[in-house]
Amino acid sequence: MENNENSVLDEETKKLINRLSRAEGQIRGVQRLVQSNAPCEDVLMQLSAAQAALNGFAKEYLERYIKTEFRSDLKEKSEAAALFSKMLIKFLK
Repeated sequence: MENNENSVLDEETKKLINRLSRAEGQIRGVQRLVQSNAPCEDVLMQLSAAQAALNGFAKEYLERYIKTEFRSDLKEKSEAAALFSKMLIKFLK
């Protein structure tokens, strides 16, 4: 059972890395567009895609944290809840 959980985490980690790689590629696309003096509309469209990719990563990463680390920290409810609250407030700003 433990090996199965580790392989699932490994697969989840691969998904997270893939999301970051896509965001990285989109950021590089923004750089290329800016360097080539592309129209503002094109730059903003690419930038919007990069932001969406990073937001998607953050949501998946936070979900993973909730499923793994946060649940195991429930023994210390007040500390875990305080940490979780601070993370959410920072993320949502």
